[in-house]
Parts: sequence; C-alpha cells; structure tokens
Amino acid sequence: MKRLLVVDDVPLFRAGLASALGDAGFDIVGEAGSAEEAVTAAEEFQPDLVLLDILMPGVSGLDVVEKLTAVAPGARVVLLTASESEEDLLIGIKAGARGYVTKDAPFDDLVGALKSVETGGAAVSPNMAGKLLDVTRQLLRHQELLMSRKPVLTGRELEVLQLVAQGQTSRKIGEVLYISENTVKNHIRNILDKLGLHSRNEAVLYAVREDLISLAQ
Repeated sequence: MKRLLVVDDVPLFRAGLASALGDAGFDIVGEAGSAEEAVTAAEEFQPDLVLLDILMPGVSGLDVVEKLTAVAPGARVVLLTASESEEDLLIGIKAGARGYVTKDAPFDDLVGALKSVETGGAAVSPNMAGKLLDVTRQLLRHQELLMSRKPVLTGRELEVLQLVAQGQTSRKIGEVLYISENTVKNHIRNILDKLGLHSRNEAVLYAVREDLISLAQ
C-alpha cells in the first residue's frame, strides 16, 4: 500500500477523508491541519503521496508544495481544493504538484487520481482539465505572438555583430566598415535595445542561437 499523508485544516473532514482513503487501500501514515504541520509530518513519515488542501489559514498549500517535496523527495503531491481558479491550478503545477482535484469531485475520482499519481501519472479533475487546455492554448498563442514580434536587426547591425563575435573592438569595427567608432557604439546600443539585452556577449549568443551570424572566423 502507498503511504499517504492527508492535509486539511478542518478536523472532521480530514478524519473522515483519511478513514475513507484507508478503507480504499491507502496506508494513512499521518494527518496535518496546517502547512507547517504538513512539512513536519512529511519529513517525519516520508510519505509516497500527500493529499494537500490549498485553502488553509496562514501559509497556503500552494506555498508549501516545494517545501514538502524538498523534505520528502519521494512524495508526490495531489492538491485537493474548493478552488476552481485557473491561477491556482497553474501555480500548483508550477510548484510541482502532480494532481489537482476539486472537493466536489466524486470520491471514486479522488481515489483514481491518487492511484494515477502514485504510478507516475498525473491527474486533474474533469472540470479543471478544460481550463488547463484553455490556458495552454492561450500560452501557445502568446508564444506565437512573441515569435512573430521577434526584433529585426538591420544588415549593418548584423555586420557589426558579426565583427563583435570575432572579438573586434569598436575602433577596429569602424575601420573595417569605414564608419566612426561612435557610429559603431550607436549600432551596438541599438542592437542591445532591440534585443532587450545588456552586453555584447549576450547579443552575440542570441544572434548565434538564432542563426543570424556565425562564430566562424
């Protein structure tokens, strides 16, 4: 049986849930009523699974997911919550949670989610799965938009950047391109502004990565 830690700030609900999950085949190694107690219990009992309420007084469950997995590296966290917030869902996933189940879900769905996570899978309540897909689509569209707005460097700026990549000084670049040293510095400043970077080296790495210039001499 997988070792399960149950965390919820409502004692009666927590006890009932722990009892029902014990009957469903899980080994309940401990209970906790706060985020702080959860971290202490996780460190002591080293559970395989942590069922964690995120809406608790004081430090929320969302803020403690990383701490739980730090003190109990083998634990997989499933969030149990009344929140259907897309923001909470994304924060939980980012923190490392492997499941997100709402409290209005049928008990069998919760058991199924825990069993899925214990075998290395992930689980999200059906009513949240649609929201997760919507948010994923939004992020992909945002990424596409950012890509379409990729800064465009002029031919002269690319010439300057190519010579920077070859280790040339601003004075030498000016001599090669027949422009003044100040003009070279202005080009470099414009390049950094367009790319939102802070140094010549960062600009060179970006240009090489985007196949805009070559490091070949």
